[in-house]
Amino acid sequence: MPSRWTPGYSSPITLQLVGPQSWTEVPALLCYEATDPFAVRIAFGDVGDDNGVVDPDGGGIAWLVSRELLQSGLDRPSGDGDVRIWPANTAADVLFLHLRAPSGEALFELSRATVAAFLRQTEALVPSGSESDLLELDDELHALLSNGGSDSTGQ
Repeated sequence: MPSRWTPGYSSPITLQLVGPQSWTEVPALLCYEATDPFAVRIAFGDVGDDNGVVDPDGGGIAWLVSRELLQSGLDRPSGDGDVRIWPANTAADVLFLHLRAPSGEALFELSRATVAAFLRQTEALVPSGSESDLLELDDELHALLSNGGSDSTGQ
């Protein structure tokens, strides 16, 4: 599925917002971009158009989470602080995702199989361990240390 953020891979997913009395379905989109190889964007709400193109300004909410965190959360409790993910003890295809922000917190139930399939697709784009190869860290560091790059005199 295309994305207006940058080319990559996106997969729709339905999360269940766990409430004290009932659960609410929340549509979302898992988005991965090779230009940000360590992160997965979870875009909540109706963020895609009829062609499945993601528009980050479309009124939805997006969280950036670590791809490695999602991967480890498939098999064991992972994360500290604002983002935590863990597999259910009783159901094989269930993950729990806990998000915390200054305005509140939410607990979601989601499909382990859907997240695992999404992560396999991201591995095809950027294998784990090779993320740093895509980033031009030396160039970025040089630009930062030289106040944004050389001026017209070459300094």
